[in-house]
Amino acid sequence: MQTILIDTDIAIDYLRGVKETMELMVPLWQEKRAYMSVLSVYELYAGMREKEQNNTDNFINACTIEPVVSEIAKKAGELYRQHRAKGVTLTSIDCLIAATAIINRHKIITRNTAHYPDKTLLYV
Repeated sequence: MQTILIDTDIAIDYLRGVKETMELMVPLWQEKRAYMSVLSVYELYAGMREKEQNNTDNFINACTIEPVVSEIAKKAGELYRQHRAKGVTLTSIDCLIAATAIINRHKIITRNTAHYPDKTLLYV
């Protein structure tokens, strides 16, 4: 069964109570298909209000967290160079998340599809 890498925007939508996102996440958790990059954990904590910590931690803990290892960092660097050569500048975090999906064979679920030019990585 296809595993899904949850992008930060989807986690935020869930935490804000967006019905469609809430309905999407429950089966992913039940089927143990929900993964999240440690970088999304960072982004959630960077934008979190103190009163949101418990719900944020519950969301994070319901996912399998993917670390950034050397192989992922190298692949992210390659992705950055490849896209830059085409005139597309991506953030380091987006390159690292894309590389995590590639290396670990996840699909990425996001509303920010422009952040991931390789559309084959996206869960639709």
